[in-house]
Amino acid sequence: MIKNKTKNSVYFILAVLSGLAFSSCKKDAAPKKEPVITWENPADIHYGTLLSALQLDATADVPGTFVYTPAADTKLTVGANQEIKADFIPTDASAYNSGSKTVIINVLPAGQSNALFNAGSTYGTVTDIDGNDYKTITIGTKTWMAENLRTTRYRNGDSIPEVTGNTAWKSLKTHAYCNYENTADLDKIATFGRLYNWFTVSDSRNIAPVGWHIATDAEWTLMSTSLGGESTAGGKLKESSTFHWKGPNTGASNSSGFTALPSGRREYTDGSFINLGYDGFWWTSSAYNPDYSWYYYLHYDVANAYRANFHKQYGFSVRCVQD
Repeated sequence: MIKNKTKNSVYFILAVLSGLAFSSCKKDAAPKKEPVITWENPADIHYGTLLSALQLDATADVPGTFVYTPAADTKLTVGANQEIKADFIPTDASAYNSGSKTVIINVLPAGQSNALFNAGSTYGTVTDIDGNDYKTITIGTKTWMAENLRTTRYRNGDSIPEVTGNTAWKSLKTHAYCNYENTADLDKIATFGRLYNWFTVSDSRNIAPVGWHIATDAEWTLMSTSLGGESTAGGKLKESSTFHWKGPNTGASNSSGFTALPSGRREYTDGSFINLGYDGFWWTSSAYNPDYSWYYYLHYDVANAYRANFHKQYGFSVRCVQD
């Protein structure tokens, strides 16, 4: 018995010593590092602007991915100090912890259109890539926008260049938009829309909302015919007042609900702005020849709807029609 006890004691001591030796060789795991996340409060936006990479642009000092709340393409409500959160997931999760950062953004009221729509018409709604909402109206067999387009981006999110300088505008051979007289007045932009050259209209990235397209020459002609033809269609398309149109605004009834406004145009010769209040000009998506394209226009002193073609460098309004 004594021998067995001694033997067991020896085994116990050896086991303890072995454990101590093993533990002395084992190294503690290095603690995970905290990623450094950089993200400044985004600039103020106006209601209708969808969240995009312009606001959701957090960065980290190590590789990984960000998940944003709210996500991209969210339309925030009007209000100050709204929170946006970025959760960071490191690529090397064994060496770095996850992290997060919250910033605030102010959403300002958007411009409000003061167009006088037909109170007897039934309007629908469509929204563009920028989050702008438009009234829509069915005329004959087609559903049209009842407001001029004012997007600053193509359907895929690519930006359309804003060109303000007269010299730069007249020499353009590529896509661009502008506001009449380069106004920053959001109410005027919401009311009259923006002006685009035809290179923007014809761009394959498409400025129309999903499910819509820039009206063709044939579609404008079909609409004009359904409203009685060229001699009377203009009056049925024009806003029925002299609030935006100069008097006498001949024949204007807006019986179609189209609510055409005299948004003027930008010249291709010198980049100047003319005819606000007197005329409205709308591109079609149909080219006439390599240099000219078809468009439609309305005047303040006649009830006609005119069809013509001119230089693609002009800045005209745009209406879209549902596919």
